[in-house]
Amino acid sequence: MEQGRQAVGRRGEDLAVAELQRQGMEVLARNWRCGRIGEVDVVALDRTGAVPTVVVCEVKCRTGLGFGHPLEAITWAKLRTLRQLAAEWVRDHPTGPVRVRIDAIGVVLRPGHDAQLTHARGVG
Repeated sequence: MEQGRQAVGRRGEDLAVAELQRQGMEVLARNWRCGRIGEVDVVALDRTGAVPTVVVCEVKCRTGLGFGHPLEAITWAKLRTLRQLAAEWVRDHPTGPVRVRIDAIGVVLRPGHDAQLTHARGVG
C-alpha cells in the first residue's frame, strides 16, 4: 500500500512541476531536505515580477475527494514549517535580492479522469 501512495505522490509532484514550468518558473530543487526542519516538495524561481521570487511549493495529491480536497490537508503547523524551510533555502542558496512566496498545489488523480490541479499562490 505504501508503495502505491508513494507512486501517487510522485505522479502528483511530476504534474505540479510541469505546471510550474508551464507558468514559466524554473524548478531549482525537488524534495529538498533540511535535516532538522523537514522537506520541501518543490523550490522554483519565478522571474515574472520586478524582483525574482523564490517559490516554496507544497504538493498534496489524492486519488479522490472522499477525504476532502488535497489542499485541505495543509495545516497551520505545515505552513509554519514551510516558512522556516523557505528561510533556510534562501540562507543556504544566496542569489541576491529575492522575494519569497509559499504556494501549494493540490492534485486530484481519479481513475479514468484527467488530473485536476489547483494552484494556490501565497498561502503562507
